[in-house]
Amino acid sequence: MRVFGDTEVMHFGDGVQTKESVDNWLRACLENYQTWGFGPYAALEQSGEQVIGYCGLFYFPDINGRPEVEIGYRLARSTWGQGYATEASCLVRDYALDILNIKRLIAIIDPSNAASIRVAEKIGMRYEADVMLEGYSHPDHVYVIESGDFPSQGARKQQNRMAFNDPGYILLSERRPFARHFIFK
Repeated sequence: MRVFGDTEVMHFGDGVQTKESVDNWLRACLENYQTWGFGPYAALEQSGEQVIGYCGLFYFPDINGRPEVEIGYRLARSTWGQGYATEASCLVRDYALDILNIKRLIAIIDPSNAASIRVAEKIGMRYEADVMLEGYSHPDHVYVIESGDFPSQGARKQQNRMAFNDPGYILLSERRPFARHFIFK
């Protein structure tokens, strides 16, 4: 509940969540692995065993008239500003483009969330359009990266094959640039 129970962390989402709603979300995520072959991955700092948040892929059937896969994350406030969101998002982006062969990824970002906009831009995404999601009072920005925007690298592809060897479980080796911050399970 360190992430879902924190008002500041959940400010740009659906607000603070109850344990029951988090349990339901986790069950839905596990079902999505069965349906889509992807979902969120729990993020742990390598120095400890405590979950600091998640980063992963989420399917949306209709964003501006087309199905989309989003890179999404939430991290504990105590980890903000340390580059974790960028590192995790880079790994998930590479996995999606190189291993899953997803051709297009989006990020749906509240226009006042400057930190997440910076993360999207750092991982090569660009602003494409606004989207008005059901139940929202204002439109969000849609950032996008397509496989042609970010050419696959053979070495990176092999590293990702090793890091993502089991759906829902990612363990980073010390050789990976992301390893100093994350273990994904």
